[in-house]
Amino acid sequence: MSADSRFAEVDGMRIHYKRSGAGLPVVLLHGSASSLYGVEEVAVQLSGSFDVIRPDLPGFGVTGPRADRDYRVPTYAATMNAFLGAIGVHSAVIGGNSLGGNIAWNLALDFPDRVRALVLINALGYPDKEPPAGLQLARNPLIGQVLRRVMPLFMVRRSLQQAAHPNEVIITERKVQRAHRLWNRRGNRSAFVDFVCTDQPDRSAEIGAIDVPTLVLRSAGMDGQHFTRDIARSVDKEHPAAGHLLPEEVPYWVAEAITEFLHSWPVGEA
Repeated sequence: MSADSRFAEVDGMRIHYKRSGAGLPVVLLHGSASSLYGVEEVAVQLSGSFDVIRPDLPGFGVTGPRADRDYRVPTYAATMNAFLGAIGVHSAVIGGNSLGGNIAWNLALDFPDRVRALVLINALGYPDKEPPAGLQLARNPLIGQVLRRVMPLFMVRRSLQQAAHPNEVIITERKVQRAHRLWNRRGNRSAFVDFVCTDQPDRSAEIGAIDVPTLVLRSAGMDGQHFTRDIARSVDKEHPAAGHLLPEEVPYWVAEAITEFLHSWPVGEA
């Protein structure tokens, strides 16, 4: 936690979040095996123009595990809907990286009044999208049982570097140490294994029903992202030389793209 940490009581959990800036609310959702720090550099850039909210998703960061161990994406979406209500945000731009992007578009489907626009950053949700290597590894029953008991520093470092390839230089020792501390908070290791072993519903056939302005940010070579094909009010921007962690690898590029998008689409006043 830090001096600017905040908490909201939602679904029997204390959701940890940060909030800075003023104007149109923009919610940034991090990916799996991460925390709000995964989007923090983008948040810093955006907070000069927007009211930027970034929570630790249940199962991760300071928020920690769900008592019911329900890590289905629609459940995450329902929790984020309740979270926004708890902090007094009627509607917002919802952006997310990887898992966060999956939650974002599920929120748009299930709670459309809550979403003014979407920003999908290397988002998940199509069955042909390969999950990050660390998630696939954790699904192995033997490895999963080990991870419930211990998460070594070297494994955290390797997972982050693989996700950021070919820009693994951005994975500093400070980031590795912080991620390792959060991984090893009480209940987080088991929550991660529960999450990766959860059978997620395939809702990709419903994506075409989304009817809000949508920015799709993706890395060249990242597979299984068909959002601009299926969402009528969407635009696509591709980064030619980044890995899975766009908000950490190229935060200025992400923030600039979001700012340009929000200034060009009529998403409403704050």
